[in-house]
Amino acid sequence: MITTFISWLRGLASAFWREVAKFGTVGAVAFVVDNGLTWIFMHSIMEGSPAKARFAGATIATLFSWVANRWWTFRHRRQSNAAREFVQFILINGIGIFISTGFTWIARYPMGITDNRTLFMAGVLGICVATVVRFFAYRYWVFNSSADEDARELAMEMTMDPSKELDAPAGSDRTAEAPQQLKPQAEQ
Repeated sequence: MITTFISWLRGLASAFWREVAKFGTVGAVAFVVDNGLTWIFMHSIMEGSPAKARFAGATIATLFSWVANRWWTFRHRRQSNAAREFVQFILINGIGIFISTGFTWIARYPMGITDNRTLFMAGVLGICVATVVRFFAYRYWVFNSSADEDARELAMEMTMDPSKELDAPAGSDRTAEAPQQLKPQAEQ
């Protein structure tokens, strides 16, 4: 029994680390796509509009990241409702951007740091924190096919069987039956 548990635990850890490695690979490629396209846009079609170039690069990198995570990293967990999954993905990325930008903002304004290297490092630290948040949010919320199944099961449990209500004899005392019905099956 203990060897079975240890094997199960090793398999679980192995699967987790494979997801982490795939997530990191997708993130690294998205980072290159984001910064590469931003640089290209800043020096060509969007010259003089660095904010627009950054937005365009980040948008394309985010779309790449969703597709790669959906079809590779979390392919066994993806939801059947791709539109809902995409909205959740965008929401989590917005929170990640807020976190990473927040670290730079805190370093610059409340802490009064003006050195660009230090501000850059604060942003890198923010990206690291945001990446951890994104991974767990993707794994347990965005790419969580069991969320659909859990919602269906809960809805089924909460729905009463109408035939039981109609079959009850008139004047019967249903309160006496209620405790009997609520017992787990093992006790009945």
